[in-house]
Amino acid sequence: MPQLGFGVWQVPDAEAERVVGAALEAGYRSIDTASVYGNEAGTGRAVAASGLPREELFVTTKLWNGPAETWKRDNVLREFDASLAKLGLDHVDLYLIHWPRPMREDYLAIWQAFEEIAESGRAKAVGVSNFRPQDLRRLREVSPLVPAVNQVELHPLFPQEELRAVHAELGIATEAWSPLGQGKELLGLPEVAAVAEKHGRTAAQVVLRWHLQHGVIAIPKSVTPSRIEENLDVFGFELDAGDVAALDALGGTAAGRRIGPDPAVFDV
Repeated sequence: MPQLGFGVWQVPDAEAERVVGAALEAGYRSIDTASVYGNEAGTGRAVAASGLPREELFVTTKLWNGPAETWKRDNVLREFDASLAKLGLDHVDLYLIHWPRPMREDYLAIWQAFEEIAESGRAKAVGVSNFRPQDLRRLREVSPLVPAVNQVELHPLFPQEELRAVHAELGIATEAWSPLGQGKELLGLPEVAAVAEKHGRTAAQVVLRWHLQHGVIAIPKSVTPSRIEENLDVFGFELDAGDVAALDALGGTAAGRRIGPDPAVFDV
């Protein structure tokens, strides 16, 4: 799985073919979508139109396990089939449970269906998204299959140190959604600007480099061709220990600032 991919959250399906096509042309080879995004079809059209060999691409999608429904094997398999059909693919490289919804705990039954999907080869790997340490340990109690990935909110203002430590313990790769935060709050901080100026790079580039040097998979999203290219151009420089420490310190000053929903209570 490439450590730097391209996310398509909030990209309308009508625009997805153009946007994903631009990302593939720029050099991205990992594309992250989800059933609930409503753009799997457009993403699939871009993949087909790219002419790239399927084995060169890494495609991720996610099961939307809600709202207020008890998810069982047949539900999961039906939704997985629907995602493959929209993408126009015979397999995905990674299939994720989108949210744990621990108040239901049906993610345990969902994971049994994921085991079956992985065994079939129609998903080369399976994983989870937004799972907390206790959710991961609960899965471990009922299944020998360890999630390949946990995709979570993670950025310098919300660095998730405890969760990353649990991932390292269990052998789970950490993937960051919204790796640049949202809006200009993170990218406008003077600490980030100072590191960017030092390296002659943009704020977004140094934040993405921070993710890479922490071993985190990042999936930035943009619909602007120049920024799509800019976000990929992060392999020609390296942050030194002082740069990394300066960005690490932002998590402490922000008191763990979360942007998205809290997985402990999210159930809509």
